[in-house]
Amino acid sequence: MSFAGEARVHELARRRFLQGAGAVGVAGALGTGSASATSSYQWLSGDHHVHTQYSYDGMYTIEQQLRGALRHGTDWLVITDHGHQSHEKNSVEATAADVARAARKFPHLLLWHGMEWNVPGAEHGTVFFEDCRDEAGVLRDFERQFDWRLNGQEASNPANEAKALDAVRWLQTKIRNGTMKSALVFVNHPMRNGRVAPHELRNMRDLAPDIVVGMEGSPGAQGDGDPLRGPGGHRGGYANSPGGNSWPAYPAEAYRTYGGFDWMTAKVGGMWDALLAEGRGWWITSNSDSHFNSRDTIVRVTEPGNQFDLFGKHLDPIDAGPPQVLPPYVDFFPCEFSRTVVGARRRTRGAVMEGLRAGRVWVTHGGLVEDLRFSVYGSGGGATLGERLRVRRGSDVTVVVKVRRATRPNSAGLIPKLRRIDLIRGAVTGPSHDRAAMVSPRVSVEESFEPRWHYSVFTHTFRNVREPFYLRLRGTDGNRGFEPQADVPGAANPWEDLWCYSNPIFVEVR
Repeated sequence: MSFAGEARVHELARRRFLQGAGAVGVAGALGTGSASATSSYQWLSGDHHVHTQYSYDGMYTIEQQLRGALRHGTDWLVITDHGHQSHEKNSVEATAADVARAARKFPHLLLWHGMEWNVPGAEHGTVFFEDCRDEAGVLRDFERQFDWRLNGQEASNPANEAKALDAVRWLQTKIRNGTMKSALVFVNHPMRNGRVAPHELRNMRDLAPDIVVGMEGSPGAQGDGDPLRGPGGHRGGYANSPGGNSWPAYPAEAYRTYGGFDWMTAKVGGMWDALLAEGRGWWITSNSDSHFNSRDTIVRVTEPGNQFDLFGKHLDPIDAGPPQVLPPYVDFFPCEFSRTVVGARRRTRGAVMEGLRAGRVWVTHGGLVEDLRFSVYGSGGGATLGERLRVRRGSDVTVVVKVRRATRPNSAGLIPKLRRIDLIRGAVTGPSHDRAAMVSPRVSVEESFEPRWHYSVFTHTFRNVREPFYLRLRGTDGNRGFEPQADVPGAANPWEDLWCYSNPIFVEVR
């Protein structure tokens, strides 16, 4: 849409944005009486990767984490302390009790007791449940049987990869026998060490597409790029090179972040697109991985060196120190920098999990975007994030993008400026015979839009569609250009290079 056309719809967009009615009025723009495909959802911000004093490398009490999360507008949160011998022995029930107290104290926050799973043959993943009987007992059983830190199954080899699949089957059994209603698994920081091979992603997803649903599109520990940390700081802690357990075919460039996002996500035509091109629903999130939060004044107290090994819990930290800049790594509070926004039908834990499972998610860094709506319309109706629109061959498909730019300062005191949104199109070519495939050549930026107002709406129409495809969005402040650039150690201030991404919408042609 031209800037003149954008101006004509700006005022209507401003008034009707939150109702999802559409800037040009979807009915008027598309010749249909349909309401917006996004209008029936509540868009809730959250984080599924957060640590506390019950992690060997954590610090905060659960209440401290929750208070920090609530200061930054968090609607839902998963506590995910690491699998560890002392955690399994001492921490699970104690965590459950603290989570239950916090849930009563902060009833407006949707809260889960999950864990960060040390995945056999790989690295880490988030695991959490819906409506689980004896949640603490089930988490302990899962940790005891399937966590590589407890069982010595860290090495990347076929036997350990099979053990990871056994763990997913175990979750399937618990769902079938009524122990829990559902479960979700996300792969965390997939390229931090390069230990999650393409075939492992495909195997886990194909085994349980309703459980293993995606990956962190960007890692936590974004504060690690803070220039006050000196030349050693890396966004996301992505400071590694290939190791003995890394998948050997990953290129050297894969071990760095790009505008804070994982290489699998940031590279157009790369690993994420390779999975989407097969028609797989494989979704991204963005999380804090909070352990020690950037420039926070809460600090760990002096404790015996074997404190965690003996008790599975660090002593309560205190608010009495200088701002954090030099722990082993530096994160942010949930939703302070990274925000995962989920379209939920209701404000309930089950509805959030259903939205995550469906891929109804967009993510942003640094408050770059306050709201983002993305829909497509055609002969088969309308669809939004994670959904599939079926259209007749030869018909037209119209995209509607509605965005609300930042108007409030973020935690760095800056009001970021969204300068461009890219509409990315990829061909859906079907399952690959190569389980190691990590490129998809038929992916490109179809159109770019430049928001000029607080509320902006853009449309784009694909004429005479003949083959299936998917669409996804990315946006940037453009401070380092309009293509994601590799983050430079010691010069990767996260607030100065901000991006947002959406999950895809699939268009199927009949």
